[in-house]
Formats: sequence, structure tokens, C-alpha cells
Amino acid sequence: MSDPTSTALIPRTLPGGLVALPSVYRPQADTRLLAAALAQEEIGPLTDVLEIGTGTGALALYAARRGAATVTAVDVSWPAVATARMNALLHRLPLRVLHGDFAERTCGRRFDLVVTNPPYVPAPGTRLPPRGAERAWDAGPDGRMVIDRICAAAAALLRPGGVLLMVHSGMCGAQTTVDRLTGEGMAAGVTARASVPWGPVLRSRRAWLERRGLADADEQREELVVIRARNP
Repeated sequence: MSDPTSTALIPRTLPGGLVALPSVYRPQADTRLLAAALAQEEIGPLTDVLEIGTGTGALALYAARRGAATVTAVDVSWPAVATARMNALLHRLPLRVLHGDFAERTCGRRFDLVVTNPPYVPAPGTRLPPRGAERAWDAGPDGRMVIDRICAAAAALLRPGGVLLMVHSGMCGAQTTVDRLTGEGMAAGVTARASVPWGPVLRSRRAWLERRGLADADEQREELVVIRARNP
């Protein structure tokens, strides 16, 4: 892991007092790392923002608080949609929350900024979970089932000069993500990294991850990366 950043140094810029229904992913280190990257982007009254996989709505609400013109949040989970809508009401921030697949729900629309913390944990299953909390993290044997779809759609989702910010595990291959976004004609690179302890999901899959060559026997920490891509 190169240039690890302690999570203690990641600004806690997310809205406080968020509620979450059961099975909805709560903001964690990856959310905070992405929020710190989002804080570096220009957001104003002409900025249209999209969050893919909103969960509690934390990042979408942060963009709305910063004065974005519009903020649209999409999630495949009904509990997440209900949670994000509740948090928007609690914080009195304008947020349009849509249920369904991001590509279908945003068809024909383009944005200035797309932010996403997609499912990225490698999992034995070859299909995405249809329900349950695992929908927020399980993403197929290489962890890229959702990441690759976002990479393929990013250029069409962004206006000229628009920016994609995505966070995922180093296990998924940061350079693969950069290469795929570059292959779509975008300027892409890793802009932030953090080293965090393994959580319970990774610990429960240690033997499988080792067999897949995704982790070493003595590995105890996970690298998170933020990838920034700009549409020309």
C-alpha cells in the first residue's frame, strides 16, 4: 500500500444526525474519504450532482448543503431510498431520490459531478445480491460488477468538463479502473488513499480471498482509493 492516509486525518464533513433503516449502509471510512475528495470540488448554484448508490444520502446531502443547483440520488434498495428521503427532510435539504438502476433512472440526463461509493467487496457469488444488507457491498468475484458498469457509463453521464469521483477498495484494482475510464476518453487518476483495518465482512472471507490471490495470509488492513475522472 503506497502513501496510506490515516482515517483520523479524513475530515468528518458529512452531515450529523443521520438515520438509517435496517440493511442500509451507514457512513464509514470510505464515505469520509470520498467526502474529503468532494470537498475539493467546486459546487455552486449551477452544479448538477448525481450520487450513485446513495445509502443514507450522506454525500448527496453534503453536496446539497454546499449549494448545488440540483442533487439527484439513486439506489437499488428501497430501504436506502426511504432513508435518504427521511434524512433530506430531517436536514431540510433539497434532494431528489430515485429508486432503481442508475443507468435506467438517469437515461438521457447529464451532470456536472457524479459521486459514488459503489459495492466493491469481492464475493464468491457471480450475481449481485437481490436483497439484504449485502447489496451495499458484495460485487462479484473481483469486486468490479458495479464499478465496471459505472466506468462504461461515466462519459455519457457527464457534461463536458464534468467530474466523476469514485471510492473503492484497492483489492478491486485501482489501475484497472483508471485504465477503463481512460479508455472511455476521460482523464483519470487516483487522487486519495487511506489504509483502514479489515472489517467483519473481509475477515469472514479471509480464506476465500487468499485462495483468490486477493489477500496475503498476514494482511490486516485494506487500502481505499478515490479515483477522479474528468470528461474532456
